[in-house]
Amino acid sequence: MNSILKAYIPIANLIVKTFGKNCEVVLHDLTQPQNSVVYAANGEVTGRKVGQSFDHLIKMVLLNKDFKDDYVVNYFFETHDGKKIKSSSALIRNEKDEVIGMLCLNYDLTLSHLLQEELQGFLGNTSSTEDMKKQEEYILDQDIMSTLDNIIEQIFKNTVKNNEKLTRKKSLEIIKFMDEKGIFLVKGSIDKVANFMGVSKVTVYSYLDAIKGKR
Repeated sequence: MNSILKAYIPIANLIVKTFGKNCEVVLHDLTQPQNSVVYAANGEVTGRKVGQSFDHLIKMVLLNKDFKDDYVVNYFFETHDGKKIKSSSALIRNEKDEVIGMLCLNYDLTLSHLLQEELQGFLGNTSSTEDMKKQEEYILDQDIMSTLDNIIEQIFKNTVKNNEKLTRKKSLEIIKFMDEKGIFLVKGSIDKVANFMGVSKVTVYSYLDAIKGKR
């Protein structure tokens, strides 16, 4: 493990021991995007395990309107088993000021939500509204774009070894991973990926169509 990231392990453990069993802290190495999780303190909260990939880095951190100074706090998501999680994430940089990792704090609010719903029902106030954000292409500032570029580069570096030729199967795997992680939500990402793959934008779009079952 990178020595800079390793130094965050005591901090992760300290946070979990302070906030208890509903709290989880996950440490990511973003130089290996496909297997970014290198440490999970109390990973039972969301089921995070070493060797897994990031889920929310792009969609909920980099694209979050409140992301500033390398961190964002109090965004929410739901796990596959229905847990309601409040999360905060901070990027980690090396001595060259390059983003190499991320520390994420996840807190299980499921019980709190159940109690809130019970109270609302008792008080007769059961109405709630939720703003649904339309998916769109985002234009990011130069620093965040640099971080995204590095992630794209690392995905290719960790997938294509010794300048081997990309097969269609491997290309589809890469495109599928990037699509799932939200990379193509960012304006200009299609061009960047096409350049890395040595293909046209049309080819990248055809791969996206293929993984979505359109052809």
